[in-house]
Order: sequence, then structure tokens, then C-alpha cells
Amino acid sequence: MARDVTDTLTNETVELLQALIRNQCVNDGTRESGQEERSARLLRDELEGTGVDLQMFDILPGRSSLIARWPGTDPDAPALCLMGHTDVVPVSPDGWTHDPFGGELIDGEIWGRGAVDMLNLTASMTTVFRHLVATGRRLPGDVVYFAVADEEAGGRWGAESLVASNWDELRCDYVLTEFGGIPLHSPKGSSILVTTAEKGIGWRRLTVKGTPGHGSMPWGSDNALVTAAEVVRRISAYAPAPQLDELWAARVAAMGLPDDLTAKLLDPGRLRDALHELPPQLAANAHACSHTTFSPNVVHGGVKTNVIPDKVAIDVDIRTLPGETRDDVNQHLRNALGELFDRVELEVIHEDPSTASPTDNRLWDALAGSMRAAYPQAKIVPSIVTGGTDARFFRKKGAVAYGAGLLSADIDTQEFFRRFHGHDERIDIESLRLTVQLWLDVVDRLWE
Repeated sequence: MARDVTDTLTNETVELLQALIRNQCVNDGTRESGQEERSARLLRDELEGTGVDLQMFDILPGRSSLIARWPGTDPDAPALCLMGHTDVVPVSPDGWTHDPFGGELIDGEIWGRGAVDMLNLTASMTTVFRHLVATGRRLPGDVVYFAVADEEAGGRWGAESLVASNWDELRCDYVLTEFGGIPLHSPKGSSILVTTAEKGIGWRRLTVKGTPGHGSMPWGSDNALVTAAEVVRRISAYAPAPQLDELWAARVAAMGLPDDLTAKLLDPGRLRDALHELPPQLAANAHACSHTTFSPNVVHGGVKTNVIPDKVAIDVDIRTLPGETRDDVNQHLRNALGELFDRVELEVIHEDPSTASPTDNRLWDALAGSMRAAYPQAKIVPSIVTGGTDARFFRKKGAVAYGAGLLSADIDTQEFFRRFHGHDERIDIESLRLTVQLWLDVVDRLWE
């Protein structure tokens, strides 16, 4: 019977994931983008008729989030929140093999923007929550369902606002959200990464001033774009020292690498050279987990081809390590830019410190036990995620929040990392089945 339930819920998850992909809730960071109302209404319709109270919240027109609570039998028991976002990042269709918003099922995989980040989890949480409510099963603690808008642009019009203003509806002790459950296999054994921490966000806009003039006479000009180009070059070349902590040591051990390479990765003086010995995607992730990172990604400037620009702005994606502050970010930029630092005006675009959750609690025990049911010999390893998630808003309220899910052994780790915000994003049905079973098992174990 249990297998039949899992198979049924997996099939429902596939169909719901396809529908969520096709809704094209693309969030480019502007107020009017996202339009998550489409998916919020879809998910509301999926849950209607179960008898649970459903509430939709619009921070802005069209930027809808959905909250539902299935009450438990014991008011003193801890509450669990299943949180999935419904927005996705923009896409460049020319780089895709198939329609990025087709939600096609091809050779056992669902293709489309958001299939990995994180509509697969959102869909599976929906079907499992609906199953719990529809069966009338009352658990000791409340189960909160939260389908949230605007995660991909920082949460201002989603979790950040709703946690601050509607905590009574979202109140919980534990949160499961994106993303973990990545199995790593090596001759030394298997490990599964669970996200217990995330890097901080320190996005900055660096504005460079110059002097306007005629583009036909560039000699000796104070061209803001030329100066900005050197600013970008220096940021790109900047190599801050690594910060190697217990999470880093656990992650390296989970890779199951040869002893000599492991020793290099744990040595601050040899880490950079060791990264070159790793496969490219794994190296990029390992670097980001051990360093504060700086990625200049957007440039605003210039007015006309024959006018020397007097102002150019550079948006830099900065991700901070645990314990780093605004002053630390500014010092990093000063170190990177040298004398050019005084030519730059700094503006904070978005800022949040790194957050983390402990592992000495019943949610960790339930999650680890449930993952071992699928991978009996695996070690469950706490890890830090390089991107930001809405978990940080709940951690600030004192809740324990983990990024979970469970991937199939057939997914290559490098390929999985490549699919995040990349071309040909897709997820296999076996991973959906494993994740559905994971949520069911966690609910069974959490209040034991």
C-alpha cells in the first residue's frame, strides 16, 4: 500500500510540476515580473476541497503567495513548514535543447525552467500535503504549507514581508525547503548533503564617475567606462583568503577524494591549487563554499556611441561567509580595488548575513533517518549552500530550517550543479519519487 501511495503521489507530482513550469512565473527582479498569482491559484485549486483553510497574500498585484495550516492534535508539539517558491529565473531559449517552458516529459525527465530550482520540490510538497489533509490524518504538530513568491529576487515581495507581517499564519519550529539531498558516491562510501547553512548576500552597486566629452576625441579623456572596466578586472582578479570551518571539512570528507587531494583542500595555502584538480563544476562549488565571492554581473552606462560616458554603474553579486559584516564587504572591495576604491560610490542593493541551523534536534534526526531508508549506507552531511534561500527569514525567527529533497543515484553531481539557472534544466522522475517518499517518511518520524 505504501508503495502504491508513493507511486500515485509521484505521478501527481509530475503533472503538477509540468503545469508549474508552463505557468512561466519568471522573476527578473522588477516589481511587475513573476506574476506568481498564476501558480498560487493553481496550487490553491489543487488543495481546495480538502477542508483546510487556504489564504492567498499579495504583497504586490500579481505577486501572490499561498499559506495553509493543517492543525495538529497537541498544541505544544513543534510545527513543521513545507516551503516552496513558485517563481523562476529568466531563461535564454536559444541555449536549450527543448522548450524551456514546455514541461515536456522526455526519457524519464521533466524539462523546463524551474524543474530543479525549485518547482520539483514545490510540486512534491503540494501533493504530500494534500494527501495528509485528504486522508484526515492528524499529526501531533501542525503542518504548514507555504507556496511563496519572489524567492529568486531576494524575497522582498514574498517570504521577507510575510514572515514579518503574518507570522501567526506561518508560525513554525521547523522548515523544509530548497535544496539538499545530493548523493555523493566514491570508493570511500556514500554521503548525502543536507543544507543547514547558507552564505550571506552583500550585493553592491559600484558607480564610477567621469567627465563627458565627444567620442571622436578620446585622448586624455576621463572615460567612466574605461575606469569601470578596470574596476571589473580588479574585482574579477581578487582572491580573498579562504575560510575553512567544520562544514568545509565535512564537505571535503564527503567527496571521498584521494588522501593527498583531501589534504590539499583542507590546507588554506594549497586550496587554490587543489581546486584545479577537481572537475570544473565541482571546483566552482567548492570555491564558493570556502571563499567570499565577487561576480560583476550587470553594467549600466553610456548614452550614445559618440558621447564619452560620465557615469557607469556595476552591479556585483557578493556572497559572504559566516560572520562577515557590511564593513567586511567594504574592506574586501577596498582590498580588491586599491586606489580606485576612492573613485567608486558604493550602494547596497541587497544585504543579508549568512545564517545556519543546528543539527541537534528531532527534524535532523527524522530527515537523516528518512534519507538512510533510501540510501542505507550513506552518511548524512550538513553543508552550506552558496545561494540565498527564504530559509534565512525563518532562521531569524528562531526556526530550524534545512534544504532537503532527495536525488536519484543516476544524477551526476556536476551536471546537477550545472542545471541551476542554466540551460536544459530538468529533473528525473526517480528523484521526484524519492523526494515524495522523503516527505512522507519525515512526517512519520518527526513526532515519534
